[in-house]
Amino acid sequence: MDIKNNIKKIQDFLSGKPARLVAVSKTKPAELIQKAYDEGLRIFGENKAQELSEKYEVLPKDIEWHMIGHLQRNKVKYIAPFVTLIHSVDSLRLLKEIDKQAQKNDRVIDCLLQVHIAEEDTKFGLSEEELKEMLASQEFEAMKNIRIVGLMGMATFTEDQDQIRREFKSLKNIFDRLAQMETPVNVSMEELSMGMSGDYEIALEEGSTLVRVGSAIFGERNYA
Repeated sequence: MDIKNNIKKIQDFLSGKPARLVAVSKTKPAELIQKAYDEGLRIFGENKAQELSEKYEVLPKDIEWHMIGHLQRNKVKYIAPFVTLIHSVDSLRLLKEIDKQAQKNDRVIDCLLQVHIAEEDTKFGLSEEELKEMLASQEFEAMKNIRIVGLMGMATFTEDQDQIRREFKSLKNIFDRLAQMETPVNVSMEELSMGMSGDYEIALEEGSTLVRVGSAIFGERNYA
């Protein structure tokens, strides 16, 4: 496994495109993340709050940490002091907890709303209708310590590239519709997080601004 060449290959592909690379470092040791950091990467994504918190303590402080996995409300407190962006907000209750913990830390935390676009029940996310209801609610309007900066979605895990493209296209359409709507002051459609190791090239073609790439950088994960 050659992290240096893996990173170069992806960055060459991203060159000239309006998208940033989130290196998905979940399950990977701090030493491996440091290697990627030494090759110039600064944005890393984790899917477990406590693992993210532990890595934050031992790695360089100019890393932008992104929470990309399903986030439980009782785990928000672990990452609220430092997290740069939470990709996976899939309910009003979770957003309220992020707002509460951000206030405790005297911060405004940037978040993406996760939209369910896959033809799989195992994926989390809101429908377009739920998104609009949430953004129009008085509860949302009362939150002063969060900022919605875009959307995130995960395509179906399939070899069918046409299906993946359809799902990414549908998310971009929702993103564009929200961008044209009148929304609260703490909402701005800037980021569209879609695409992982197996489908980031399609995601980029469909308008992604953040691609979440792990195994194509660090090699396959061992969950044992």
